[in-house]
Amino acid sequence: MKRIIFFISVLFAVSFFEVSANPIIGLLERIDKGTSNKFEIEIDDSDKDFFELSSRNRKIVVKGNNYLSVATGINWYLKYYAGIHLSWNNMNNTLPDSLPIIEKPIRIESNVKYRYDLNFCTFSYSMAFWDWERWEREIDWMALHGINLSLAITGSENVWVNVLKKLGYSDNEINDFIAGPAFSAWWLMNNLEGWGGKNHKRWYERQSALQQQIIKRMKEFGIEPVLPGYCGMIPSNAKEKLNINAVNTGLWCGYKRPFFILPNDSNFNKIAKLYYQEQSKLYGAANFYAIDPFHEGGMCEGIDMKQAGLSIMNAMKKANKNAIWVAQGWQGNPNKEMIEPLKNGDMLILDLHSESAPQWQHYGKHNWAYCMLLNFGANVGLHGKIDAVINGFYDIKDNAKSNLFLKGIGMTPEGIENNPVMYELITELAWREKRFNKNEWLTNYVKARYGTSDSTLIKVWHILGNSIYNAPKANRQQGCTESIFCARPDLNAKDVSKWANSETYYNQSDIIYAASLMIDIADKYIGNNNFEYDLIDIARQAISEKGRIVLKEIKSAYENNSFDLFSLKCDTFLNLILAQNRLLSCRKEFMVGNWINCAKKMGKSRNEKTLYEWNAKVQISTWGNRTASENGGLRDYAHKEWNGILKDLYYYRWKIYFDELKSGFKNKECKTFDWYSIDEEWINKKMRYPDKPTNNSLKIIKDISLLFSNLN
Repeated sequence: MKRIIFFISVLFAVSFFEVSANPIIGLLERIDKGTSNKFEIEIDDSDKDFFELSSRNRKIVVKGNNYLSVATGINWYLKYYAGIHLSWNNMNNTLPDSLPIIEKPIRIESNVKYRYDLNFCTFSYSMAFWDWERWEREIDWMALHGINLSLAITGSENVWVNVLKKLGYSDNEINDFIAGPAFSAWWLMNNLEGWGGKNHKRWYERQSALQQQIIKRMKEFGIEPVLPGYCGMIPSNAKEKLNINAVNTGLWCGYKRPFFILPNDSNFNKIAKLYYQEQSKLYGAANFYAIDPFHEGGMCEGIDMKQAGLSIMNAMKKANKNAIWVAQGWQGNPNKEMIEPLKNGDMLILDLHSESAPQWQHYGKHNWAYCMLLNFGANVGLHGKIDAVINGFYDIKDNAKSNLFLKGIGMTPEGIENNPVMYELITELAWREKRFNKNEWLTNYVKARYGTSDSTLIKVWHILGNSIYNAPKANRQQGCTESIFCARPDLNAKDVSKWANSETYYNQSDIIYAASLMIDIADKYIGNNNFEYDLIDIARQAISEKGRIVLKEIKSAYENNSFDLFSLKCDTFLNLILAQNRLLSCRKEFMVGNWINCAKKMGKSRNEKTLYEWNAKVQISTWGNRTASENGGLRDYAHKEWNGILKDLYYYRWKIYFDELKSGFKNKECKTFDWYSIDEEWINKKMRYPDKPTNNSLKIIKDISLLFSNLN
């Protein structure tokens, strides 16, 4: 067997060429400067992805069949031997001078071929305003977690700019078609046109350059980028402008969708060829293309669906004969009739919501991946289905008939940078051959996450892992149980967004108790980044639970005509929002200023900054115009329980609502509020929000603890 061995035992003062040739060196140095001295890396051919861990001469030897397997092995070592957990909240750490020695070498193999990452929505809800520095950290995260296949849609706008120019479109017409940065995901999924634009020329140039960096680094690690393929989408005015035989695919939440070229029209192949040519010029040909025609209710009347599937596949194969069509298994997609004539091996279907609503039984002969969606709208909240995720995967793996076409696992959240425990879980499924015990895994997670086996922390995670992180598989809510603070004020408020279906499937007192345990030991762990993040997040959840409890008490007092109690409980509720706002100033991950200021930094001119700030604020509030927001159900879909917006929007909404109830208390009169206009006022206010967290988190936490004591 041919073997190539790289010894990483040099300082980081190596040439640029050497770093580029071996991405593991750069990865280790970004974790902690000088760390590459402490590892030896070996690459060994194998038919299966694997990594081996051992020690030699006081160094850690990581062997794998490629760089990606080696990166996965490094992460495994850091977690389960060194007690160092690299996560979204903390991608850097100080390694000890002498790393723990591996007494008994281990070898771990991947049990699936594909390990997929990202949802179209993630690029708008989480990544809309990322720069290269942030993307570099994310690709490091992917490599460390064994991702070998990832959606890569940044810069797709420029492909369409070039295509439409060659079709005779003006700059203004192009900008009327392409969505703004916070809404490009739904444009690429054929849901809408133009919303959030018009984009500036510099945006297109910036995104294109960024995509080239992203793809280059992905390929250095061995991560296959999944580029957007051509599905037949065309601007809705193309039928008249270009004399194309295209059909109207209807509305999406009130927005006009792009049109679809009939597959038997010669323009389908002509534009598909042009699309792939322009994309290849910018980003190269891909081995995988993401294609989702008729996403979320797109009308397909009058379209020969079998011919549509064949036309899409043939156009893709002309771009790369070995390419694979990657489709999102979501609601009625992909259409059965459309994919039926396609050959096995030519598709990979992402079963987007396997942990809650699996659809893999309907994919026929096509390969598919077991995916965890988990998050909707990048909403903030603890949530997971640990048992359902584990058992759902191994139930299929252990059944020879069921697993016939199972080829991968995937993370398909609408928003990331939340609930890190669940993403550790889903990515580890690919490297654990047999079903494992949840509580044992959580105990090991504590050691990895905090670098210690503290009995109190183990107790906290066993409580959480058997309550809020263990929603029943039958639970159909979309993501976390939403914070009532962010809801439009109503005494009967249960959800924030239209489709949430929030349930308290757990005992709320368990979450409050877990938070109190974290607060009790906070003095010991201040300075431990992972602990501080979890402390704030768990305490945040506990305050949200208190809010739901107090709102029920407010309703009861109102219905029982107890004005004094009603007023007291209203004040308590409002004070909880203010306490939450103060708590979340402790971490940038929970600050609206971090989101808004990242958006503004993307612009150079005042007009650019204004557009990007508007995109950022609209997305997390009204989402759409009045029709889409109110009638289409999009308002508050991407709401955020964040410092800044809690005080300036959500507190304000509840305050004026409670004041109105008080004024009409005797006759139970309450006027109707135009909440959309109130949200728009917040959007249009030029307010400066901080993005640097406060340094007195321990004091704030102690104050929160006192608040809980007073409430009890």
